[in-house]
Amino acid sequence: MRSGLVLAAALALSACAQPVTLPASPVAAGPGIAIAATAVALNPQDPDQDRVGAFRYAGGLVLSSPDTARFHGLSDLAIGAGGAVTSVSDEGDLIKARLVLDKAGRLAGLTDGRVAALTNPDGKPLQGKQEGDSEGLALLAGGDLLVSFEQRHRIWLYPAAGGPPRPAPMPEAAFPDNGGLEALGPDPASGADAYVAGAEESGQTWTCRVSTSCTPGPVIAKPPESGLVAVARLPQGRTAWLLRAWDPVRGSRVSLVVRDDKAEVARMDLARPLTVDNFEALAAVPAKDGTIRFYLLSDDNFQSSQRTLLLAFDWKP
Repeated sequence: MRSGLVLAAALALSACAQPVTLPASPVAAGPGIAIAATAVALNPQDPDQDRVGAFRYAGGLVLSSPDTARFHGLSDLAIGAGGAVTSVSDEGDLIKARLVLDKAGRLAGLTDGRVAALTNPDGKPLQGKQEGDSEGLALLAGGDLLVSFEQRHRIWLYPAAGGPPRPAPMPEAAFPDNGGLEALGPDPASGADAYVAGAEESGQTWTCRVSTSCTPGPVIAKPPESGLVAVARLPQGRTAWLLRAWDPVRGSRVSLVVRDDKAEVARMDLARPLTVDNFEALAAVPAKDGTIRFYLLSDDNFQSSQRTLLLAFDWKP
């Protein structure tokens, strides 16, 4: 990111036309947490714009909850079978939900949600920013969940069967306090227990396996002001990388770059006046016809001046 007891909850859809407003103090989560899902245009100044280059807009939402202060700071995203959503937050929360699509297949909302505190190897909820700053996740084929943390840099594996996490192989490298392994994702072509990790500031990547260790991969080319914040392996040996930048004059900018092992294949740049915020989460869902649905999720940093945005784009190679 730049800029507890386990709780179970049902995320209900509601409408909210206002930007997210944080409660004055934390509100305990419980049954019936409402998630406000408000549709947003790709370009508020031109509501008819429906694509950015080869990427077709498939709907977008502003997400918030009036019932809890925990639905903020969402840092990475995985989407599994049936639209199952998994996300982690800067404060050590695990959020699960399910996508709702309309009849045209466009993003319409979230349902069937749960919120829980990530735990440490002793089974106790993570406490404080130093322990709970979860930034990346990789959902492996067997259901195990890998989570990368910064501040105190580490990768933990949360077993699919439940129970406390255990350490997973970590690249042998030094990372700044607020510039760790933000990019994390499964790498099924390298093995069922394989994952790819990327450093935010350097762009250095590694391929790791739970059963062995990490080996260095390519350094992702990026402007010096951009950070590498998310990764998604794609069919046909391609990979999508998400680059994020911000400054007080231009605001947030994000680039979704699709590459194979030789060159850039496609690129989408989001900046004002397009709908954009602090995007640092990426998920890719391939369709039978070869189209890939990309979902981008923004981290609002627990700030009322920012939004939790979930945008969908379709790209066909």
